[in-house]
Amino acid sequence: MPSRYRNFRCSVPWLILLLEGSFCLLFLVSFYFSSPDVDGCSPCSFYSEFQDVNHMVIFGFGFFLVVLRRCGFSSTGFNFLLIVLGVQCSVLVEDLLIFLRVQRREGALQSVAKAVVSMTAVAISTGAVLGKANPVQLIVMSLVELIIFCASRCINRTLLQVPWWDHLTLMHVHLFGAYFGLAVTSRFPEPPPGLDKNRSTPKSNLFSMLGTVFVWVFWPSFNSILAVLKKEAVLNTYFALAVSAVAAFMLSALTSKDGKFRMTHIHSAVLAGGVTISYTAESIQHPWIAMILGLLGSVITILGSHCLQRCFNPAFKLQDTSGVHFTFGLPAVLGAVAAVVLRVVKEGIDTQWSNLSSLGYLIFVDVGAFCQTISTALVTGLITGLILNTKLLKPVHVSKYFDDQFYWE
Repeated sequence: MPSRYRNFRCSVPWLILLLEGSFCLLFLVSFYFSSPDVDGCSPCSFYSEFQDVNHMVIFGFGFFLVVLRRCGFSSTGFNFLLIVLGVQCSVLVEDLLIFLRVQRREGALQSVAKAVVSMTAVAISTGAVLGKANPVQLIVMSLVELIIFCASRCINRTLLQVPWWDHLTLMHVHLFGAYFGLAVTSRFPEPPPGLDKNRSTPKSNLFSMLGTVFVWVFWPSFNSILAVLKKEAVLNTYFALAVSAVAAFMLSALTSKDGKFRMTHIHSAVLAGGVTISYTAESIQHPWIAMILGLLGSVITILGSHCLQRCFNPAFKLQDTSGVHFTFGLPAVLGAVAAVVLRVVKEGIDTQWSNLSSLGYLIFVDVGAFCQTISTALVTGLITGLILNTKLLKPVHVSKYFDDQFYWE
């Protein structure tokens, strides 16, 4: 049967070689790693947090995406390839921003950690096009998305004046990744209704749940690695994740027809608390607020999956392979709204509602950053999806969707 499948020997290896050669040359002239660390923490104390995030993105998301019965190799293998390529690209982009004086200088290890966090957007977007995009398309999509995401963060910092110490610009990673991936997948041809390769099996659900557990365990490190108040970020994230996990089991039994737990519900909703609280993890002073956000995140994920799969996706002809919209997109929107509400309440109480002009400016910054991020993700995602489906990038025929045999031996 090998003759039935396209050979990517003339495209993928040479594209990877070209990229790695370019990265090596750019790192040769890069001044970043020759500079001393200027961050406040020692590299040794920071390395354990970096390793947690690294495990979460590579191992956790790699198995999290194993949702299709014939797409396991592509899910884990391509995720790993995109991460290691994208981290190098992201570090170079950060170095360019420092050279242009758009971004301040930080420690080298912080730069790599920030690059790994940025790659979460790519991992989320990959879940939306999983099984439909070939390796060339995935690599091009990843590099384009990273550059646009860094540009979006720069707009938030320079034009909207989001404070340097506020890692809100980087915590838009879930929002950007989800809606960029949805916009890209909307430009791919819709698979035929009779195609049975785009369904899961108990084995694929088990591997996917394994990845979900790893992402759940390491998510407190993800939310706190760039935070100033690390202890508050870790505790609030854990409480939000714990409540969202408990609520996922409760809502799954309540919403299923026979009262049984559904693995798809658990797979997506247990992470909703971590996504929802990403914006406000270090600023929340009372754990019950984090717990309420975790509960609301789980509710919007499970109820959103019902509504979106029955109404939204058929109307817009979207096939969100891994359900990134209700797993990451909707909780990210909820978290952005919660960040604005909590900012209004906190600043209003601190100033006794006397300085409304300053409060209005803070609201403008938060809402503007949110609107700019989601609109940039949607517009550039649509353009990227159109580019990916040109003949130059060898798009896969719909009959070959969701099949490892097209790429793997």
